[in-house]
Amino acid sequence: MMTRKLRLPPLWLTFAAAIAFLLPARPDCAQNGPKNALSGTPVTASPAQTPSASPALLAPAKAAPAAPAKPANSATLPPNRAQAYYHLSLASTYENEAVTEGRTDLVTQAIEEYKLALNADPASSQLNNALADLYFRVGRISEAESVARELLKRAPDDLDAHKLLGRIYLRQLSEEQNAPSSVSPTGNTLDEAIAEFAKIVALDPKSVEDRMLLGQLFTVRHDQTKAEEQFKIAQAMEPDSEEAVLNLARLYAESGNLEQEVKVIEAVPAASRTARMEDALGAAYEQLKQTREAIAAFQRAAVIEPEDARTLEALAQALLDDNQLDASLKQYKKLVEVDPENAGALVHIGEILRRQGKFEEALEIIRKARKMDPENLEAGYNEGLLMDVLGRYDAAVQVFEKMVDQTSHANGAYTTEEKNNRGIFLERLGAVYQELNKTAEAIATYQKLIDMGGESAVRGYQFQADAWRDAKQFDKAVEVSRRAVEANPKDHDLTLMLAGELGDVGKTDEGLALARGLLTNTKEDRTVWLALGQMCVRARRWKEAGEAFDKAAALTTKKEDRTYLFFLRGELAERQKHDEQAEQFFRQALKLDPENAMTLNYLGYMLADKGIRLPEALKLIRKAVELEPMNGAYLDSLGWVYLKMGEYELAEENLRQAVARDQTDPALHDHLGELYEKTGRIRLAAAQWELSLAEYAKSAPIDVEPGEVAKVQRKLDNARLKLTKEDNAIGQPKPR
Repeated sequence: MMTRKLRLPPLWLTFAAAIAFLLPARPDCAQNGPKNALSGTPVTASPAQTPSASPALLAPAKAAPAAPAKPANSATLPPNRAQAYYHLSLASTYENEAVTEGRTDLVTQAIEEYKLALNADPASSQLNNALADLYFRVGRISEAESVARELLKRAPDDLDAHKLLGRIYLRQLSEEQNAPSSVSPTGNTLDEAIAEFAKIVALDPKSVEDRMLLGQLFTVRHDQTKAEEQFKIAQAMEPDSEEAVLNLARLYAESGNLEQEVKVIEAVPAASRTARMEDALGAAYEQLKQTREAIAAFQRAAVIEPEDARTLEALAQALLDDNQLDASLKQYKKLVEVDPENAGALVHIGEILRRQGKFEEALEIIRKARKMDPENLEAGYNEGLLMDVLGRYDAAVQVFEKMVDQTSHANGAYTTEEKNNRGIFLERLGAVYQELNKTAEAIATYQKLIDMGGESAVRGYQFQADAWRDAKQFDKAVEVSRRAVEANPKDHDLTLMLAGELGDVGKTDEGLALARGLLTNTKEDRTVWLALGQMCVRARRWKEAGEAFDKAAALTTKKEDRTYLFFLRGELAERQKHDEQAEQFFRQALKLDPENAMTLNYLGYMLADKGIRLPEALKLIRKAVELEPMNGAYLDSLGWVYLKMGEYELAEENLRQAVARDQTDPALHDHLGELYEKTGRIRLAAAQWELSLAEYAKSAPIDVEPGEVAKVQRKLDNARLKLTKEDNAIGQPKPR
């Protein structure tokens, strides 16, 4: 329910892998038998040369006994290479057997033999490096570092010694141990690593791998300029190198320069790009909100690696974000074939089926996902939604209550993510309670949002006010709004909510004054002018409403804000019976956002109510219902247009669903009454009109259109007259 970021690990996490990938795990003398320290000629060793597992799997060996003391004048003696080769051969044999047999005691013997070899040839860089490397691989890091540094005192440009020190510091960084080293002069592991790899690339300037590691280290130190320099040198040496390209791209991504990231990857010819390059390119396009370009990149990655689960998931999600439901469903099904235990993929399949209106099929898939992963929050959320959309309200309550319990903490402390997840479940649970006309339970649920504080509390107050208003308890809506403002005096949205509630109880001037007090003559005034305009529309102050919307228009720049303003202007025109002008505004809104459900519904209902262009009205409203299948007002519009078209069965199905979801709207009862009257069920029609009048009586005067109550009353009177005649004709009333 999120923009994917570049799916590569942070740079520091690559160091451990780089150690194994870029540098040999063991020196040549240990892999292929010892070599002559001067000529490199192999020396005969034990036949135990079976390829070994990673020596890192061995437990750290115990410290070896100290080597025999050397004579005081040993430094002046010539090296005894024959003796050195003998002990080197034994050391290599013990090393190999230690790995193949898993015996740590043999590691100790190997170390002892290396020391004896060094007694015979103390100046040998190969022997020193071999011993230091063995220390490193068995976890005796300080001893490895000490041996390497002693060697560098005699041979400052020994490349192998510098590489070993580099590996040591990379390991410490990968373990997040930036503590001072026992031997390192500065005590700063990152600086030591940078110094070693700077020396390494100076000694071996053509090493692409070491250039990239140095660039990564500079990135960790937030020195983008030097990191970029190293990555560019590496890329110049190997223009199509996956690692070089991705390291440079990642540098730009982590600095927020997504356009430059795209340029780096696209500079590689499409035919030469790897799946990882295309995947990174797609992720960058996603963050740039260029969905079609992201889809194309992920599709190219999928061609290269058709069974890569991450690529399939990225492609499926991008298609879903672009509302290409069928194409997304196809990719998620492929993902399940590749990874049958992927509960998240099943959840998305269920989500798509739900959006396609295949509710029962979706429910089956979601339940499968929940069985596979009972803790999956998205699966629980989707199951609750499906129960709701299927009208199984009690089951929906049970699901959402369980999810609320699952996301609760006894101490009341939540992370931001936990607050968001818990807030979503509380909102949905409260909404279902409202559909069940259980206002008290809804209020209690929203109180839990308030108790979490912050933005959750703001939403909780807003939902409580909505719940009281839907229950026609307007004074309580005002009371909640006042408490909200007292608790959050600087929150303009809550102040505007209170202003609106005051208007609903006939205190329009007080509400308008409260809202105007928020004006600051800045761009932030846009939301205030919109609220003022809406309050004036409800109060039928048409001129003031238009002026407020004009003020808001001067401050409106974003596409979504312009869409909403066109909708409000359309509503204002329609309320004044300026139908042609209203339709123009609605169509302008849909041009900007063809998926805007409230505009689709309003325009479709307006056409249906007038009995004109009914096929177009049906198309508009059906799309709105597809987008929001649980919206009672939209279901009512769909039933109304079917009624106008003479499709009585479809009309009844949708009108009954609408009334079930919103029992307090008098218009919905009126429409269902008309359906019953059209199909000859006069008693049922009369019952709905009685409910309609009862709800009108409880409504705020500002919500009742002039003449609407009288129309419903006439319908009810006519129905009662017909029923009286029928009852008189048969001598007794028919049972209700």
